[in-house]
Amino acid sequence: MSAPSAGPRQHAVIIGAGVAGLASAALLSRSGYDVTVVEKNSNDGGRAGCWESGGFRFDTGPSWYLMPEVFDHFFRLMGTSAEAQLDLRVLDPAYRVYFENHAQPVDLYHGRASNREVFESLETGAGNRLAAYLDSAAETYRLAMKYFLYNTFSSFRALATAEVVKNVPRLARLLLQPMDKFAARYVKDDRLQKILGYPAVFLGSAPSMAPSMYHLMSHFDLDDAVLYPQGGFVTFVEALKKLAAENGTRFIYDAEVSAILTSPNRGPGQSMRRSSTATGVRYRDGEGGTVELDADIVVSAADLHHTETALLPRRLQSYPARYWNNRVAGPGALLIMLGVRGQLPGLLHHNLFFSADWNANFGAIFGKTPKVPEPPSVYVCKPSATDADAAPPGHENVFVLVPLPADPALGSGGVDGGGDERLENIADAVIDQLGTWSGVDDLPQRITVRRTVGPADFARDFNSWKGTALGPSHILKQSAFLRGRNQSRKVDNLYYCGGSTVPGVGLPMCLISAENLLKRLNGDTTGTQLPDPLERAPEPGRKADLPG
Repeated sequence: MSAPSAGPRQHAVIIGAGVAGLASAALLSRSGYDVTVVEKNSNDGGRAGCWESGGFRFDTGPSWYLMPEVFDHFFRLMGTSAEAQLDLRVLDPAYRVYFENHAQPVDLYHGRASNREVFESLETGAGNRLAAYLDSAAETYRLAMKYFLYNTFSSFRALATAEVVKNVPRLARLLLQPMDKFAARYVKDDRLQKILGYPAVFLGSAPSMAPSMYHLMSHFDLDDAVLYPQGGFVTFVEALKKLAAENGTRFIYDAEVSAILTSPNRGPGQSMRRSSTATGVRYRDGEGGTVELDADIVVSAADLHHTETALLPRRLQSYPARYWNNRVAGPGALLIMLGVRGQLPGLLHHNLFFSADWNANFGAIFGKTPKVPEPPSVYVCKPSATDADAAPPGHENVFVLVPLPADPALGSGGVDGGGDERLENIADAVIDQLGTWSGVDDLPQRITVRRTVGPADFARDFNSWKGTALGPSHILKQSAFLRGRNQSRKVDNLYYCGGSTVPGVGLPMCLISAENLLKRLNGDTTGTQLPDPLERAPEPGRKADLPG
């Protein structure tokens, strides 16, 4: 189905104003759909949120700007550019890594040459082996961009090319071997193996669980640039909303969808494979009333588990409860936002703190009897290192992410220690750990603003499956065409986008999922990016401009 080029426009209702929902709204509006976004919360961005207190501005979700070409392409589709929409800065050093039982941290830099020197300083010969590793990562990424990421997998013809066939043996090895084993073929030093393996966490996985296909991610942080948008990631969310609104998207907030409305397929020309057609949504407005909103198509950018199991009757679920019983959730998270008095010279913009026994750490999170790791490996962001507006003068902004089991029973966070006791005790221990490892023994005494967020908050605020911070883990059976597809198998005119679906989690993947949604609507079965800029659909009743 594609939007008409003239005449009455088809109405698309999008559930959720997260990054995937906003990006989908922008693309569909520009393509000629009449778009309404319905959001359960009072603000945009979903997990990519923002919280301000005491002169501090915190990004409450994504904080790494990687794969810049994906952002660039999306903005070009919308007739603009990343440069016009965002004030991007290159981080150099890109990030710092602290290792338990090692006195000195390791800094990684912008560009391969500097990082080869770092690797060589820690292990003789590792510089050349890093170059080979990054060559493999770059080639794997090239193939992924050309054939797999921008692919709805509605047809496998796009993969039936001489280049893909030629690479099948290599791709098969990368799919079947985990990242940690693959990295160990190149470097022996435990610290270097962790540097090559940690990107699995970005995928909601572990180095021993994620296919080594994902070693392509090292191309982003060790070969390419790590960027930061001045003003925080809220500026990226605002840019998406602005582009959607400029193309006619309407937004309804404090509107929690309770059902996707459907009607039986009985008329001529309707699907023989699907028994029903989506006709709109039912939501509760901010005053508690019930509203029904008609639509020609419904797009859920909400969590796929919630969409399928809570918004559709059992007979119309493509992914019912039994499907999720055999899926692996990405980790939950404890988020700690700290306003700190004075300087923290031991921290760069991005910092990773790795415990000595990584296997035990990930085993605690993903094992048969999940528990909170002790001590945990954590990620720490200090945006005030780059962005003066992130904190008042003489203060630092510190954001901490602690991976936990995906379990809402771990509780909710709060402000100034007001969260559930267990979570706040974990936060206290992590703050002590950060201070000790980075050489700031009085860190707890210098905190002026504190907020925590836990798995129960993710479940409540984002209807997140099991309270996961990311979505389904990127293990083999949940990657590429084995991940949730972006169209219902049971309901016509019902589509999905976001981290639960192809191609996966992360800001770039959410942008790609929005483009893949448009490709699905247009019957485009290729595996390549759409030509940019996206042709703007004419206003109803107007003829399209013709060349010449």
